[in-house]
Amino acid sequence: MAGSVFTSALEGMKHVKSENGEMLTKHFLDVCKQLLPVLDKFGAALSPVKSDVANNISRLETKYSSNPSEFNLLYSLVRPEIEAKTAKSSSSCTNALLWLTRGMDYLVELFRNLHDNPDWPLSKACTEAYNKTLKKWHNWIASSGFSVGIKLAPERKKFMEIIGETADLTSDIQKFCTNFSPLLEENHKFLDSVGMGNLKA
Repeated sequence: MAGSVFTSALEGMKHVKSENGEMLTKHFLDVCKQLLPVLDKFGAALSPVKSDVANNISRLETKYSSNPSEFNLLYSLVRPEIEAKTAKSSSSCTNALLWLTRGMDYLVELFRNLHDNPDWPLSKACTEAYNKTLKKWHNWIASSGFSVGIKLAPERKKFMEIIGETADLTSDIQKFCTNFSPLLEENHKFLDSVGMGNLKA
């Protein structure tokens, strides 16, 4: 059985933590990358989110690839920037981790909405997730662009057909939300502890 669109990400989540319980850079980024095809299924509606997520993954991967042993642990990517007081730069890896985590927050909340509210149209699930996650961090231009994009969201029934609605998918959505949320929360706690948690666009 091929599984659902979440199968690879769910498998990857099992390997995100080291034996010592620390987040591993490559495995965390791989899970995020495995979710890019899921974002593709929304078509133009979420293209700004997908682009932002992909760019942030790329920035973090480039840094990791420069010295995989030194940057094996996720937070080791950003600690030098925090010490050098360059973390708040828009081109920093710290900034990339912050916005990647927020983008993943949005995806988790969106699928939680779809799982918990089977009568909601896709556009409402997208909008409510946005209001709960990304909206407070976005400026007016970003919020307006998002609102326009959501109007392009496909019909819920069509979308669920595209991603392959099965009993496995329903179960995998629940597992995705349950298993990924604590990892994202851990990132937020770290970013809050170094003064990055309230950074806006």
